[in-house]
Amino acid sequence: MTTVHVLMPPGVADPRRPSGGNRYDRRVCEGLEALGWRVREQAVDGALASALSRIADGEVVLVDGLVGCATPDALVAEADRLRLVLLLHMPFDGGAAELLRRAVVVTTSSWTRGHLLARDGLDPGRVHVAEPGVDAAPAAPGTPDGGRLLCVGAITTAKGHEVLLAALARVADLPWSLRVVGALDLETGLVDRLRAQAAGDGIGDRVRFTGPLTEPDLDEAYAGSDLLVSASRAESYGMVVTEALAHGIPVVAAGVGGVPEALGGADAATRPGALVPADDPDALAGVLRRWLTEPGTRDRWRSAARLRAGSLPRWSTTTARVAEALAQARSGSG
Repeated sequence: MTTVHVLMPPGVADPRRPSGGNRYDRRVCEGLEALGWRVREQAVDGALASALSRIADGEVVLVDGLVGCATPDALVAEADRLRLVLLLHMPFDGGAAELLRRAVVVTTSSWTRGHLLARDGLDPGRVHVAEPGVDAAPAAPGTPDGGRLLCVGAITTAKGHEVLLAALARVADLPWSLRVVGALDLETGLVDRLRAQAAGDGIGDRVRFTGPLTEPDLDEAYAGSDLLVSASRAESYGMVVTEALAHGIPVVAAGVGGVPEALGGADAATRPGALVPADDPDALAGVLRRWLTEPGTRDRWRSAARLRAGSLPRWSTTTARVAEALAQARSGSG
């Protein structure tokens, strides 16, 4: 049995922080154990060099990018002694170029891989893609008017909630409600400002902030929704996109980063939803108006979403691709 040491951020299992990265790390660890790996997990909070020093020579170490790119020099110093694999949920900027060259790299999207190859000139054979998986789920039944909107993601400036609210204010003449799921305490005062914005636009009673949800409550939220909406300004992949699609729910989102990859569809005719420019409430409002007023659009997007659900990778596939990167590092060919 081969051992892998997995270094993750603190709070990876904290139900108050159910981020996509945390879910990915947990599912990969579980999957590696199922494949026969002996997984040694360790939460690291600012003491990476110390954690690495306790690992024996030649061992395989899988490091979450939030840990590794915070102090990349600590990993570079151990690159000759340990078999390092860096798991990047997002393409970190600055300070980690040498680490990226010394480690085998796993990205969560082809977009991130392409970004790294273009920016850092890495060896393509050492940069792997392991897209997040999904669990099979029954298709959400949906409502006739499509008015139950869902937004999933921590309440931060990067997620663009104020853009979404501005777009919804432009379609206030139509029937809809919005459920916003995600951590409320990451940016001081932001939720209060968003609530004030909604109230000022006369839609405050139609927007509900629930805080974070985990299974089965999150599955219940998807099951009771018609459309996932996201105005996020930056996404390396967009796990909430594929989670919605796994439930047969179409998606309207800003077409940033890896979101088009997650959404799928070769063109607008086959896409299970729509992509809009970031920071453009008018464009977002126009698409939402189409969804809310055109039964044919709702039917077409729902059919496409249910078709896309069948092609999404499962977590077993994700884990198998991570395991390939670990094997490469272990063999020394990385």
